[in-house]
Amino acid sequence: MSRLARLIAAVLAFTFALTLALALPAQAQENAPEPEGYRTDNYRAPVLATLAGARVLATGEAEAIWRAGAGVFIDVLPHAPKPQNLPAGTIWREKPRLNIPGSIWLPDTGYGALAAATDDYLRHGLARASGGNHATLLVIYCQADCWMSWNAAKRALSYGYRNVAWYPDGTDGWQRADLPAAESQPEPRAGEENSSPR
Repeated sequence: MSRLARLIAAVLAFTFALTLALALPAQAQENAPEPEGYRTDNYRAPVLATLAGARVLATGEAEAIWRAGAGVFIDVLPHAPKPQNLPAGTIWREKPRLNIPGSIWLPDTGYGALAAATDDYLRHGLARASGGNHATLLVIYCQADCWMSWNAAKRALSYGYRNVAWYPDGTDGWQRADLPAAESQPEPRAGEENSSPR
């Protein structure tokens, strides 16, 4: 075998091994068992391919539901609050949240453990979004590789919602598909007066 042929064979073997090594973590997540409880750390990591009791949506399916107005979209991306210790005169500019148009943004509700007030905020937000109907289709999302949407969808199921869909690609997948996005504001918590535009 010539030197060139051996070099090509070595490059091909290396490329195959690298491709296999990169594909294995994704397959592991696809076949990994679901945790019994909620994910409580490392929220920005590859997510599972399943959520027991929920429908898992690809971007095309989420788009079809959105275009048909067949479900309520719930964004659970955390919201960075204005720091309390800013020096006087400091201008605070919130980072705009672009989400799926018409979504209801219930930030901070996808953590693994929720304070009682946050749990109440999620329960009331879902009740308002669904009109109190536990059969309403709820499409819950965040960003790609974000366990917060998985946690929030699992929690909605635990509240008795029977028609929960989890959109794991979230706004990242939505924007990759070049679908419209709208600036959003968080739904008000108890004692707050402003509501997000829908």
